[in-house]
Amino acid sequence: MTPAPEERFWSKVIKGPHQEDCWLWTGAVSDDGYGRFTLNSDGRTQALRPHRFAFHLVHGIGLDSFGDLMHRCDVPLCVRATTGEDTHLHPGSNRENMADRLAKGRDSNGSMFRWRGLSRDLFAQRSRTLRDEVRAYGWERPERIRALLHGADPEAPTLF
Repeated sequence: MTPAPEERFWSKVIKGPHQEDCWLWTGAVSDDGYGRFTLNSDGRTQALRPHRFAFHLVHGIGLDSFGDLMHRCDVPLCVRATTGEDTHLHPGSNRENMADRLAKGRDSNGSMFRWRGLSRDLFAQRSRTLRDEVRAYGWERPERIRALLHGADPEAPTLF
């Protein structure tokens, strides 16, 4: 018997140990660096963004009943959707999303942002590296996860 979609979904999420930590998607990652989750029903397959499915599950809102979602943490693999203040996902209009992007320096010219300013391939590779780290070790190596969340190469030598 195939597990329910909710069960399949949550089996691919690893929650950080602290209250403020991201819940990271460990399933498929698309070529744009965001996660990918598939639903199979009525003989058809539907690909979804995992953060949208998490929001749907937590809030009980139909998948087509809400618009854009904004990541407070700006981590493409984060699916932390809660009903409280600790949520990392909240609805926003396209305009609000663009204003948030500009305020955080993620506009098309913003290379200061930890994930942006990268080619699409490099952006996706960063997400996959983070996913692979969490898959292999969970949050057992928090210094590596924090480096990857901030776009740093944990293998790079430090000055001190």
